[in-house]
Amino acid sequence: MSISETDTLVIGAGSVGIAVAYYLKKHDPTLDVTLVDCGQPMAFTSAQSGENYRNWWPNPMMRAFTDRSIDLMEEIALESDNFLQMTRRGYVLATRETNIDDHLAELAAGYEGSPDNQIRMHSSGGESYLRATKEDWQNAPNGVDVLTDKTLIKSAFPYFDKEIRSVIHIRRAGMISGQQMGQYMLQEFRVAGGKRLTGKVDHIEKEGGFSVQLDDSAVTVRAALIVNAAGPFVGEITAMLDMDLPIENWIQQKIAFEDTKQAIDRTMPFAIDLDPQQLDWDGDERQLLAEDPDFAWLAEELPGAIHCRPEGGDKGSWVKLGWAYNSASAPVSFTPTFDDQFPEIVLRGAARLNPALRAYYGQLPRNMVHYGGYYTLTKENWPLLGPTGVDGFYLAGALSGYGSMAACASGDLLARHVLGKDLPDYAPMVSPLRYGNPEFVAIMNAQQSRGIL
Repeated sequence: MSISETDTLVIGAGSVGIAVAYYLKKHDPTLDVTLVDCGQPMAFTSAQSGENYRNWWPNPMMRAFTDRSIDLMEEIALESDNFLQMTRRGYVLATRETNIDDHLAELAAGYEGSPDNQIRMHSSGGESYLRATKEDWQNAPNGVDVLTDKTLIKSAFPYFDKEIRSVIHIRRAGMISGQQMGQYMLQEFRVAGGKRLTGKVDHIEKEGGFSVQLDDSAVTVRAALIVNAAGPFVGEITAMLDMDLPIENWIQQKIAFEDTKQAIDRTMPFAIDLDPQQLDWDGDERQLLAEDPDFAWLAEELPGAIHCRPEGGDKGSWVKLGWAYNSASAPVSFTPTFDDQFPEIVLRGAARLNPALRAYYGQLPRNMVHYGGYYTLTKENWPLLGPTGVDGFYLAGALSGYGSMAACASGDLLARHVLGKDLPDYAPMVSPLRYGNPEFVAIMNAQQSRGIL
């Protein structure tokens, strides 16, 4: 048996775990930090990331949290010659509704107190609306543009369903390469003297510090502090110290394929159809589905928030589609089971907003990739970032679907906790200890939206 010693052990080498290790060394180069994972870095949940980012959130503290993460990603983009391939055309939320008061109220709540996030209304004309014609993040506007003029919507988004009546364009939003960002931070971590171990955590004992056994006790790591950033397995690691977490794991799926028919405009921002869906079946198909108990749900109304984005930038040729309609908890596995019907389901849903996708009905390209991962989330969909009830044991998890975009802020916050540095205002709200604070519990219970898109 070999023994390794370290000041801080970070469990999990996904995007969040790597960011924690990176910012620990960045804030204190003398700190001995070890990063452990049972496989290769960013090979599980982080490999399935949508790789999008946005500062929109229906809660001002969560908006501040994601704004901070974008600030840090921009720092990396500048110092690395944009190694993380950051672009910014925004998030476009589209609906066929004309009464969008609920959406406007969420915008106002989320951007409360942020002068850089002005909400601009475009109900006629549209001369002041700045279209997202370029990928460049440095010259893109902040704030939000709300388009309710039918002529402007048709002119700006001619490829959308002609029935779209309102568009909300979140401007501080776009795309990154999560893999590239992770590789950059991992490289800098190594240069700063950070250490890596490969092995599965089998057991943790609290002995003043911690004794962590890897791979059936073949390796033992003695650490003064632990940061649990184990992604979907964060609950399993915490259970080794007899702690339960208020989390669930949902399987979410996506597809990607080469857009050989050029159905999606390469300049289209990341687009989300907010409206509930009736999938685009013909009459006979719908009747057959409705008569089969196993498939009748496909003929019924489904939730909205279907995602579509061009992949690979202006010169790319691929498209990604996603739909987080699943809200059922599932046990975590390294080999999750996906629904074979999902590619056709998400295609038919996405074609409602982008009708040109109908050209792929029943004939998706053979190189289509069907993939997915887990949304690890709390009931309120706020992350768990900070100290726990066990001295020296920290959490960095429950970042359901927004782990890549929030990795930098999460890593920076955990490093500040560990090193005793000043904390941002949002730190108590994302702390695992918030459930003992009646004020935060009231806010969590009162919120109407969890920000799941």
